[in-house]
Amino acid sequence: MDVPDVSSRVGVLDKAATILGTLTSGPFALAELAAITGFPRATAYRLTIALEHHRLVARDARGRFVLGPRLAELSAAAGEDHLLAAAGPVLNSLRDTTGETTQLYRRHGEMRLCIATAERTTGLRDIVPVGSALSMKAGSAAQILLAWEEPERFHQGLQGARFTAATLSGVRRRGWAQSIGEGEPGTASVSAPVRDPSDRVVAAVTVTGPIQRLTRHPGAQLAQAAVDAADRLTEVVSR
Repeated sequence: MDVPDVSSRVGVLDKAATILGTLTSGPFALAELAAITGFPRATAYRLTIALEHHRLVARDARGRFVLGPRLAELSAAAGEDHLLAAAGPVLNSLRDTTGETTQLYRRHGEMRLCIATAERTTGLRDIVPVGSALSMKAGSAAQILLAWEEPERFHQGLQGARFTAATLSGVRRRGWAQSIGEGEPGTASVSAPVRDPSDRVVAAVTVTGPIQRLTRHPGAQLAQAAVDAADRLTEVVSR
C-alpha cells in the first residue's frame, strides 16, 4: 500500500501523521506497521504507544493497532461528523426506551469499531468501550454492516462468519438483524442500519443485553426501537 506523503519538517509529527494515515487501511500489527511505513520497529513502537496514550490509536481484540476514538471525538467537535455528534442523544433515548445498553458501530477495514455507546445504568450490563474493535464475523452489527455490501466484499465477509448468506438475505428483507450468543456467549443483540444520502449503509445502531432479559427472540421486542433510532441518525446524515 502507499504510505501517506507528509512533510512539515517537524520529524516526529511527520512520523506520527504517517502512522495515523497508514492506519486508515488498518488494523495492523506492529511488525506490519513498521514494514509499511519503513520506520525501525523501535520507532514505530515508541510513536504508536504515544499515540495510544492520547487515544489517537487503539487496539482491536487481537492486539493490532487501529485508529483511536479521540479522532472521532475531534471530528465531531469540529462539526465535521454529524452522525457522531448526534449519536449521543439518540443512543441515550434508545437506552431509556429499551432499558438496555446501546452502541453505534462503523466498519473499519475487517473490523467494526464502536464509536459511541450509552450504557445501562443498573443491573447486568454489556459494556463495549468506545474505540473497541470487534469482529465482522459475528454479531447483529456485523450482519448489518455486511448485508448491503457489494458482491465481492459480501462473499469475502461470509468466509468464516457465524452467519450465512440466507441470514443476511433475511436482514435485507426486514431491515434489521438479531444475534443470540453469536458474538459473545450469553449475550443477545438487535441492530439496524444508518444510511447516507446515497442509501449506503454507513453505521449500525445496536441494542445489547443478556439473553435472559432479551430472550432468544430479541427482535420481537427491540427491532422497532432500533430501527426508529437508526432512522433518526439517517436523517442527520442526509441533511
